Amino acid sequence: MPLTISKNARPQATILLIATAISITLWFIPFAEILTYPFRLFVTFIHEGGHALAAILTGNSVESLSVAMNTSGETYTTKGGLISQILISSAGYLGSMAFGSLLLVLIRRSVAARITLAGSALLVFGLTLIFGLIKPIVSSGVLAVSPFTLIAGTVLALGLFAVARFASARVATFFVSFLAVQCILNALLDLKTVFFLSSPFALTRPTDALNMANATGIPAIFWTILWITLALGMLWFVMRLYVVSRDARVQPDLPFEDSPAV
Repeated sequence: MPLTISKNARPQATILLIATAISITLWFIPFAEILTYPFRLFVTFIHEGGHALAAILTGNSVESLSVAMNTSGETYTTKGGLISQILISSAGYLGSMAFGSLLLVLIRRSVAARITLAGSALLVFGLTLIFGLIKPIVSSGVLAVSPFTLIAGTVLALGLFAVARFASARVATFFVSFLAVQCILNALLDLKTVFFLSSPFALTRPTDALNMANATGIPAIFWTILWITLALGMLWFVMRLYVVSRDARVQPDLPFEDSPAV
């Protein structure tokens, strides 16, 4: 039975291809990073939120979450055991890929784009309020709060909610597709950067892979390759769900015609 692009997936696939083409084109336009800056901040919130969620699910606590103007981020959690450290450190890049994949699945399952955008707005605002404001104050006092994190998280949440509330259904769907593409592409680009930083010949810089190496004694390059493999596997799987179906009505050509009824 041959694999075909499902007919009801073609409109969503077209929007996804357009969003991908725009994202890639913007890489080659001078100063276009200004346009994608809010999206890169969004991806950073998702990345750091992955660390925070993994910490909570493994029974640890989150001390703070912050996002910097250069789109880097930091999440401080209690370490826990070895398994906890592995899951927490892995949840950043894989979390960004998983969230982008989730957005694609929601589009494919015809979940309203407005609902998806509103949910994303609540997620960013929740991360900002709980881990960017309340937890730092409780842990270390008001001086530990990052003003930029509060501003960026609030503005992003309001922007997402505004698109969900006022944009047309077509624009909202494109916006969700663009967010998905940004999450996926940035996860892959960040993993590429970490791969080169994990080289034995590279200058030592703090990364999630280095945290894994310190926790396990296994070289950072191993963890980077593992994350890249898992991220690509996740992307391959979700793309099959998104555009490919097995059409039972498609039959192979027969070498002869059926005999007419007598």
